[in-house]
Amino acid sequence: MTLSSRSGDIPERWRSRGRCPQAGYRIALGVTEGAIEIREFREDDLEAIVEFSLRAWQPIFASLRDVLGDDIFLRLHPDWKANQADAVRSSCTNDARDVFVAVANGRSVGFVAIALNAFHERMGVIDIIGVDPDYQRRGISSALTEIAAKHMRDRGMDIAVVETGGDPGHAPARAAYETAGFTLLPIARYFRLLD
Repeated sequence: MTLSSRSGDIPERWRSRGRCPQAGYRIALGVTEGAIEIREFREDDLEAIVEFSLRAWQPIFASLRDVLGDDIFLRLHPDWKANQADAVRSSCTNDARDVFVAVANGRSVGFVAIALNAFHERMGVIDIIGVDPDYQRRGISSALTEIAAKHMRDRGMDIAVVETGGDPGHAPARAAYETAGFTLLPIARYFRLLD
């Protein structure tokens, strides 16, 4: 992966909070259409991000349903698509998040939302990350993770955190985070449906 800086238009919401990133990025990945640009989120990215996110998370929610069973899954996620779309919209438009978007040929194909000083002072969190299924396995998620880590470091964070599931559907995410140098802290969460 080749990473190069470029100047970009900085959203007012970042300038006013003094959290303005220094630059946007262009990366050269194994994408036949050309280089992927990673830049700051723009409002007109939102619906494309929501659309590809739902396609990307379809197998994740299917895995959760297999693990939890219908009764618990449907109690927790009666309309997972609507809830996930709301979560993506909320993260992307939240003034407390810095959001970067991967773009190929003018089309949004990935995104990452970052929270600074989350959980603890100087701790950055990858709040949400997703890549269009048509562009997965090309290094975009890894590039977004590295951009997020660089952004956190540039903003004074000294710890980066990301969370994901322990079910089979989240195995690719776990592998990607471990490859990126994150250390796994196993946490067990058990579910039981009460009568």
